Amino acid sequence: MNGSLILSLTLELTIGFLGLITVTYFLRKTQINQITPFDFISALVLGELVGNAIYDEKINIFYILYAILLWTCLMYIVELVTQKFKKTRNFLEGNPSILIRHGQIDFNQLKKEKLDINELQSLLRTKDVFSIREVEYAVLEPSGSVSILKKSKYENPTNKDLNLQEKPVYLPVTFILDGEVLWDNLKASGFDEKWLNKQLHANNVNKIKDVLYAEWKKDEGFHIVQYKKEG
Repeated sequence: MNGSLILSLTLELTIGFLGLITVTYFLRKTQINQITPFDFISALVLGELVGNAIYDEKINIFYILYAILLWTCLMYIVELVTQKFKKTRNFLEGNPSILIRHGQIDFNQLKKEKLDINELQSLLRTKDVFSIREVEYAVLEPSGSVSILKKSKYENPTNKDLNLQEKPVYLPVTFILDGEVLWDNLKASGFDEKWLNKQLHANNVNKIKDVLYAEWKKDEGFHIVQYKKEG
């Protein structure tokens, strides 16, 4: 392989890579489990188009850009169509399916979704439900995940149920990660290097590099996890 081929392949891979990142950012979902089967297939097709274009010597960089642009436009049009025309959502995105209703399994829906009892139990376990008897409703989402509404006697009691006084909730802030200080987080929380060193010394830590993870929470203070020492 000569230098010109290496340069050409490097350029095509880089542009293809950046193009896929752009498509992902432009059409991204907030969570990976929100991806519908159509989105998943579209991603596979786009990856195949780019891959074939990159390794086919007869295809130049402009074909790669055209393939990415065209497929992105088609996906974007589908997104617009599903937003403006509700009737198209059933076909392109799918509908939720109620697998358990009032505590009873809907076997017709199971058959329609091509699921068996073992697969249903597996889906329930992903929601920390290990017995079907605990479930009042189970809804299979278009993404393939399942949403659970437990029977009232199996629901965890809330502070309101127990007549407990409400307490403020604070978000933990990471100060050290993999032996490096996150200075922006530290300063945003109103602390400085002197305060951090004081907390480290209080926990018998001499070097920041010895810290795997350290966080601070307003109601619980400083928490530190050190690298496990060998031997």
